[in-house]
Amino acid sequence: MREELRAVGRDRLLTVPNALSLLRLAGVPLLLYLLIGLEADGWAVVVLMVGGITDWADGKLARVLGQYSRLGAVLDPAVDRLYILAVLIGLGVRGIVPWWAIGVLVARDLVLALTLPVLRHRGYGPYPVTYVGKGATFLLLYAFPLVLLGQTDAWAAPVALPIGLAFGIWGTGLYLYSGLLYLAQFGLAMRTPTPAGPTSDA
Repeated sequence: MREELRAVGRDRLLTVPNALSLLRLAGVPLLLYLLIGLEADGWAVVVLMVGGITDWADGKLARVLGQYSRLGAVLDPAVDRLYILAVLIGLGVRGIVPWWAIGVLVARDLVLALTLPVLRHRGYGPYPVTYVGKGATFLLLYAFPLVLLGQTDAWAAPVALPIGLAFGIWGTGLYLYSGLLYLAQFGLAMRTPTPAGPTSDA
């Protein structure tokens, strides 16, 4: 676990995966505007679909091209969380999702964010992405377009809504479970001696 937490890529900035992550990042304010300002759920679904495709593509290209980077290791999961947060805010403002459910998901990320400075002080990098965490993110990002489609007058809306809610419940459960796994890693890191001391480039 210690090796995983310390595992960081090369100091690359200009890579294809990073460019895709920045493209996804630019879609976050657009998504909020479509959800809250225009209530254009159809276009919001398109933005989410493009975000999902580029999310898959940047990870695939990083492996195929060997373009791993320290920036990418932080940027990719951060953008995923911003998409989730943007959709949750939009659905909350419009009364589609209860605020208590949104608070639970946001609290998970806030708790983990508070542990990162402690990890860095002890010489560790950010949490490594796990299959459980990535799977939870995928489920939520698939759930949101279906829930939004369920708010439209499309012929598929009656089917999309219950499937989207099911994906959302399943994804929320896995999202919280992955948070517990990260906290377990944090506890293990706190019990592991760090003879090298803190590092400044984690």
